[in-house]
Amino acid sequence: MARAGLTAERLTVAAAELADEIGFENVTVSALARRFGVKDASLYSHLRNVRDLRVRVATLALSELADSVGAALAGRAGRAALAAFADAYRSYAKQHPGRYAAAQLDLDPETEPAAADAARRHAELTRAILRGYRLAEPDQTDAVRMLNSTFHGYVSLERAGGFRHHPRPIDESWARTVDAVDTVLRNWPQG
Repeated sequence: MARAGLTAERLTVAAAELADEIGFENVTVSALARRFGVKDASLYSHLRNVRDLRVRVATLALSELADSVGAALAGRAGRAALAAFADAYRSYAKQHPGRYAAAQLDLDPETEPAAADAARRHAELTRAILRGYRLAEPDQTDAVRMLNSTFHGYVSLERAGGFRHHPRPIDESWARTVDAVDTVLRNWPQG
């Protein structure tokens, strides 16, 4: 029998906290059960399997990230919106490393619609920035991929300690990276 007080939502939040502590790749049903002091079987009345648990954490992370980015974007356009987006994205990755890793999970829109909706909301915020640069399709999709690659690459290298041996402060390089992305977006090559 499941322990009183356990719900799918409570388990999801606890799994997200666990991901931030031990890494998303280490979040398992067993690890979560240990956190609550129950047997694995107690969680299966709330979760289907480890994939379900991880998708729930990814959905939570994508929603939190979209909330953070959305709040940062309010009232901003152009370079200011780009910088706000980038800073919110980076800040979330630094504050919630496990959740950030969960947000990178490959989601199936057919079988995981709630997660796909959260990912779509984040993508829509990215596209909102690009409207300020007057990019139409297919350039907009290319720009979304460039932004995601640039920001994800930067925060991943930063989190892994890849910049610690360089003399220039990381925050100054980040600001220059955002400036460079802004320049590229304002001067997008014609296809």
